[in-house]
Amino acid sequence: MEKEEDTLSMTFFIESLKKSGHLEKINMTVCNVGCRKLTSQDDYGSQGWNIFAPRLTIYGFDADADACEAANADLEARQVNWTEKHIPLALAKSVGESTLYVTQHPMCSSLYPPNEPYLERFSGLPELVNLDFCIELETTTLDEFCQQEGIDEIDFLQIDVQGAEVLVLEGAVEILKRSILAVQVEVSFSNLYLNQPLFADVDISLRNQGFTLFDLTGARRFRSHSPIGSTLRGGQLLWGDAFYFRDLIGEDIDPNMTTPDNILKLACIADIMNFPDYALELLEYLTLQHGNNPQYNFANNIIEGLAQFPELVKQGLGSLPIVARIRDYISDCDIDSFEIIA
Repeated sequence: MEKEEDTLSMTFFIESLKKSGHLEKINMTVCNVGCRKLTSQDDYGSQGWNIFAPRLTIYGFDADADACEAANADLEARQVNWTEKHIPLALAKSVGESTLYVTQHPMCSSLYPPNEPYLERFSGLPELVNLDFCIELETTTLDEFCQQEGIDEIDFLQIDVQGAEVLVLEGAVEILKRSILAVQVEVSFSNLYLNQPLFADVDISLRNQGFTLFDLTGARRFRSHSPIGSTLRGGQLLWGDAFYFRDLIGEDIDPNMTTPDNILKLACIADIMNFPDYALELLEYLTLQHGNNPQYNFANNIIEGLAQFPELVKQGLGSLPIVARIRDYISDCDIDSFEIIA
C-alpha cells in the first residue's frame, strides 16, 4: 500500500562506528518481502544500509517477476558494492498454490481478495485496491528458501504484502527464532481485504516470537461521500507500519542470541530505523559489560553521537550521567573539545 510521507531521518552513531572500524567484521543481512521499488525510499541500499557494504546482503521477494527483473537490472547498472538479489517468489505460510488478486495498482495486489464494498467508503482507495484480475501462483516459505539456499542468518526483516503478513511470519518461524533481530511490518486496522489478519494478529505472532513493539506509523482516509473532514484527525486509521525489536539485554533471553556481535547489530539497526535512544542503551551496555575488549568499547562513539545534540553540548557532555558511567572507557577523546567546537 502507498505510504504516508516519512519524516526526515538521520543516524547518530553508525557513521562513528564505521570510522572507528567497529563495523569491519559485521555481516548484515536484510530481507524485504514485497520488495517492489516505488520510490527512492524503497531502495534499501540508499537508506543507510549501504554503510555495511561490502558486508551487506539484501534479499528481496516479490510475486511480480517484472518488478524483480527491473530491480536487478537497476542494481547491475549501478554496480553496487554489496550483494542484492530480487527473487520472483510469493512467500506465505506453506509451499503450495494460491491465488494472487491483482489490483488496479499492482502495489496493492494480495493473496486476499479486496473488500470492495468497504473500500468504496473511503476516498482514493477503490482506484488503487479494487480487483483487476486473478492469477494462480506457487507459494513457498522464507524458511524453505533459507534452507534451500543455505542461509543461516537474517538480521532485519521487512514485510509489506497487503494483508498476508501473518502468512509470511508463519512461514518464517525458524529463521525468526534463529537470527532475526528486528522487524518492520505493514499492518492493517480494518478489513481492506476479505478475511485478512489485522494488527492484533501480527502483534500476537511477533510477541510470541520474542519481539516488542516500538512504534506504529499510520495512514488515514476520509469517507468518500463526506464533504467535511477534521483538521485535527485525518480520517480513519486504516493501515501503517509496525516496528518490532528484540530485547537482547533483558531477562530470559536465549543465550545464543545475546552475543556481543548480535547486540552491536541490533544497535546499528536501531540507529538506522530512527531509535537512537535504544541504540545508545545497547552501546552503553556493551561498553560496560565488554569494554575491556577494544572491539566492544564504544565510549568514544557514544561521545561523538551525543555531541550531535546542541542542547547536550551546551549543557556540557561531561555533566551527563551516561558519560560519567562510561568515563573509564573513554580514550584519546577530550570531551570539552566537543563543547568548544560546537
